[in-house]
Amino acid sequence: MFRALRAAGVLLAALALFGQANATDWKEGTHYKKLDTPVRTDSGASIEVAEVFWYGCPHCYNFKPLAESWEAKAPDYVEYVRIPAALGRSWVPHAQAFYALEAMNSLDKVHDALFEALAGQRRPLNDGDSLADFVAGRGVDREEFLNNFNSFGVNARMQQAQSKIRGARITGTPSMLVNGKYTVSASMAGSLEAMLEVVDYLVEKEQVADQ
Repeated sequence: MFRALRAAGVLLAALALFGQANATDWKEGTHYKKLDTPVRTDSGASIEVAEVFWYGCPHCYNFKPLAESWEAKAPDYVEYVRIPAALGRSWVPHAQAFYALEAMNSLDKVHDALFEALAGQRRPLNDGDSLADFVAGRGVDREEFLNNFNSFGVNARMQQAQSKIRGARITGTPSMLVNGKYTVSASMAGSLEAMLEVVDYLVEKEQVADQ
């Protein structure tokens, strides 16, 4: 009996060590990519973790609650940002809407609803007018939204964001960009959940490097 319990204990310890090794054995080029040329971050001394997404992406829709949970528990030295991708022409209005709402301090009012409408319900909100009608139904001033949507400032933010995405060689969503140096996708990490485990690893790697 004692021998059996002891053997079981050894097996459990071995399995625990094996699981721990798997959880931390993330390899460059396999589970994440290191950029040859890092892209600029806007987070100062903080470690920037950027979520690159599209409101119409069903995988981003599924990733959203996982990412929000991760953000809520992130260390103080992490700056979490969201970058709307415009990888196709039809994506452009949605990225413009993100920055227009951000300029109005109204993003929190509509962010979840846009995800639900575009990725969840596949509603045809593909131009400024239809998006303005949509946000107006959620307490955002329609004309102010359109003015921002078509403004030079929003266009400049858009171009800056897309330049960063191109510089990071990101071609799909959702993707994570860690401190302007590393990119992580679900296909590389193995799953949406594993993406965030790899991000944890890279954040720790960057934190150690800064010390």
